[in-house]
Amino acid sequence: MRRSDLPAPMTVAELVQYGPLPGVRLFGEAGRDGEVLDVRIVDRLEDLDDLRPHTAVVLTDALARAGWTVEMAMRKAWEHAAACVVVPEAAVAAHPPGALADRLGVPLLLIGEDALEGAVRIAAAVSRPDAGRTALLAQAAQRLADAGPHADRVLAALHAVLPATSVALTDPVGGLLTGRRAVLDAADAVRVEVPGPDGRPLAVLVADSRSKTVGWATTVAAVLRLAMAQLMAWSATRRLAEEQLGRSSELLLHRLTGADSSGEETHAGTRTEAAALGWALSGPLIAFALRPAVEAGTAPDPGPALRALWARHGIGGPLVASEDCWVAWRSAAADKPDAGPEVWLRQAEAQLASTVRAMAAYLPVAGGVAGPAAGPDTLGAALADARAAAAVAAVPGSVVRADRMGPAQLLSALPTDTLRRPAEVVLGPLLRADRDGALLRTLAVVLDQGAAPSAAAEILGVHRNTVAARMERIRSLGFDPEDPAQRLSLHLACRVLLAEF
Repeated sequence: MRRSDLPAPMTVAELVQYGPLPGVRLFGEAGRDGEVLDVRIVDRLEDLDDLRPHTAVVLTDALARAGWTVEMAMRKAWEHAAACVVVPEAAVAAHPPGALADRLGVPLLLIGEDALEGAVRIAAAVSRPDAGRTALLAQAAQRLADAGPHADRVLAALHAVLPATSVALTDPVGGLLTGRRAVLDAADAVRVEVPGPDGRPLAVLVADSRSKTVGWATTVAAVLRLAMAQLMAWSATRRLAEEQLGRSSELLLHRLTGADSSGEETHAGTRTEAAALGWALSGPLIAFALRPAVEAGTAPDPGPALRALWARHGIGGPLVASEDCWVAWRSAAADKPDAGPEVWLRQAEAQLASTVRAMAAYLPVAGGVAGPAAGPDTLGAALADARAAAAVAAVPGSVVRADRMGPAQLLSALPTDTLRRPAEVVLGPLLRADRDGALLRTLAVVLDQGAAPSAAAEILGVHRNTVAARMERIRSLGFDPEDPAQRLSLHLACRVLLAEF
């Protein structure tokens, strides 16, 4: 029985994975987990008759060049339970007996150097397996240092030092960021979390190896942990760049829209700088606003995520922080130059609605659309209108046009928590009589539609007579939606109590 304080013996798979044999090629799926306890250099056929178990059998170049001797060595290795057969690749490059390796379960290693040099390397690794594993970590540390703070280069370095292992970098919920997608389906993959600056997981390194040798997962995890520093530096660099880009874009937009200019004309240098960034300057311009469904200070800055999502799903153009929203704009005449403002706004509303739906799985937002603005001098007013429209969008995923903001949108923006109790007082008799909420919903829709029962019936999905009967019941409770003295308070109370509408 092996002492527990001794290092685990080197395996055939580790001889390949740890890299003591440069340019090695491995044939044979079975037997890779076999332990290698000794090395035997064979330059005569009769030496194959007294092999010991768990031995790496190294054939000299001269002996291996007779193709049948390699096959004989593999059969003898199988008979004596040897660990593997090692052959210089130049000796059998034309016809390596890989099929026989699979059939016998004896791994065949083709090395790109002289047999004696290979035997020395194997002997050194076998005699000090922990030194081999430490050498791998040192090699990994050097490659990762050379890769620098760049995610793709870090993954390339990991693949270089773990040649039989596939690696991927995912977000905290498992979405692939870079690397090999097949790793995500591995049931027993090694996972190492990369912490962010706030202590929460920034990303996850996932690795899966064809080798399942005991201890290999621990070594892979150690190598992955070496990559954490570079990935954290990569994240910090990107965050700093994003913050600098965001601040410079805010300042440029502030100057472009004339918010800090005493003259009527925007300075020519500002226009030139904006044009260099690809910002649309020729009117008419349609303005957009996005309002994330998170309160300031309760979550990480959504700006980087918003800009990434906008680049993937957005309409084009910049996305710049502006007060509590992020704003964008584009030329209205780019697609339909001969159309009018109504066509441009309707098209923009549909495009923004599609964008916020695509973003919903990652970051719920509401949107606003406004314009058209004649140019940069009036773009600031259009952006303010778009922000106002986004502010009254009832729920995340909805889009409101600034020129179509009606009572329903305006009322939905009111602080419902503060007004809920007064609303319950105003509608007290109706609420006590309304068992299923039908009366409250009907009153709200009728008020939205200007007391038009036919339009209300269509929205509610009921017959016009049903709406009329419900309204008679509502009037009998003392409420008259056609009374100017009651209409506003009723409408406000309904919207507060039906805030999800």
